[in-house]
Amino acid sequence: MYVKSDLFINGLWTPSESKEHYEVTCASTREIIGRVPAGTVEDANRAVVAASRALPNWSNVPREERAQLLERIADGIERRSKEIGRFVAQEVGMPLKLATRVQAGSPVEIFRTFAKVLREYSFEEVVGNCLITREPVGVVAAITPWNFPLHQIAAKTAAALAAGCTIVVKPSEVAPLSAFLFAEVVEEVGLPAGVFNLITGAGPTVGESLAAHPRVDMVSFTGSTAVGRRILALAASTVKRVALELGGKSASVILDDADLRTAVRGTVASCYFNSGQTCSAHTRLLVPKALYAEVAELATEAARTFVVGSALDEGTRLGPVASARQRDRVRGFIEQGIRDGASLLSGGLELPPGLPDGFFVAPTIFGNVHPGSALGQEEIFGPVLSIITYETEAEAVEIANGTIFGLSGGVWTADENRGRAFARRLKTGQVEINGGRHNSLAPFGGYKQSGRGREFGVAGLEEYLEMKAILHKEPVAEAS
Repeated sequence: MYVKSDLFINGLWTPSESKEHYEVTCASTREIIGRVPAGTVEDANRAVVAASRALPNWSNVPREERAQLLERIADGIERRSKEIGRFVAQEVGMPLKLATRVQAGSPVEIFRTFAKVLREYSFEEVVGNCLITREPVGVVAAITPWNFPLHQIAAKTAAALAAGCTIVVKPSEVAPLSAFLFAEVVEEVGLPAGVFNLITGAGPTVGESLAAHPRVDMVSFTGSTAVGRRILALAASTVKRVALELGGKSASVILDDADLRTAVRGTVASCYFNSGQTCSAHTRLLVPKALYAEVAELATEAARTFVVGSALDEGTRLGPVASARQRDRVRGFIEQGIRDGASLLSGGLELPPGLPDGFFVAPTIFGNVHPGSALGQEEIFGPVLSIITYETEAEAVEIANGTIFGLSGGVWTADENRGRAFARRLKTGQVEINGGRHNSLAPFGGYKQSGRGREFGVAGLEEYLEMKAILHKEPVAEAS
């Protein structure tokens, strides 16, 4: 069992003001696998003060030195990738091989990518008599989720450090273990004291204190839309910058010329990735009405390939969800879908026999889902796919855009130009054409109530920068 009794504040492992702790549970077995401190508002304040004091020096560290530190952090994560993968597989439910590759591998890529972006970015430009500079926004509070715990810490921390900001990270108490491993890496790398701080604590107390803290210049939050709204309200008291990556109800749209088997398999895989606990998952499958029967059969066939089991078992393709609360939430949506009259094509409330005592949900597919129903509108965050039919392409666009969310989406077609034209009509921050490949330099973020701001690449760096105009009487020859 991994036990951490201290928080990481001002470069030191420091006891919390509280003697309370969180027990971390294995989602596959319900066994206790770790224990971390339950931090307090006072802990949060100490971390913010440390970050504020470290800011002047860190913001003036030369870019090459910052880039090298980012690369050393990437190396440190990579060295501990097996340990990280195992922790996240147990906490979140992602199968072990996939967790090691994605949950531990993507943070390595993120830090290396931001080192590259930092080296190539121009922090100054000249426009006539004006020198425009971009400077770090200041102290950042990062409040991160449980579904991709280290990935989201890396996305925020790498960008903030590259920009010259200091940071206080508060991970979810559901899956905090990889955050403490990350703090150990930071300590080994020798990042200056106070530049990175890690605290734990409940959202309604510690999280809210960070969002409202007068010495926090920016909050970056990933999580539910409801909590995002609360953070916006709290941050308004000091008019601080807020970046939000929130919920999604992404549509995968099959056009009438698509390769159906490829499109359906790709959509089911997206929906079930990480047991459906992915904000950008394609959870609505929109199909021409004339193709519904064939698509429903293909989707059911694809769902059968997702073997349910412990995240640590070799043959598992679909692990548990992260907690009893999440399992009950997903099962509630399945019950609601049945009550609403949707066709249960696969899965449902029954589970395969022989599973351990974990938080499992069967890979589920509903057909004939009404676009305005709970299955068609609300983020479920579990392995539940809703198939919705449409008559015309215009109706498909209307249905795809017909939720409060706009995070991701997809379109499947034999004609790339047709796909691109359709993608332009979707009100969403990212669209995949025929299962488009991930790009770590591409901006990621949402329209509407899926959030504000972007992560990754140049856009992700610029979230953590302020712009200043320095005006001269005469034209400026060049930036110095």
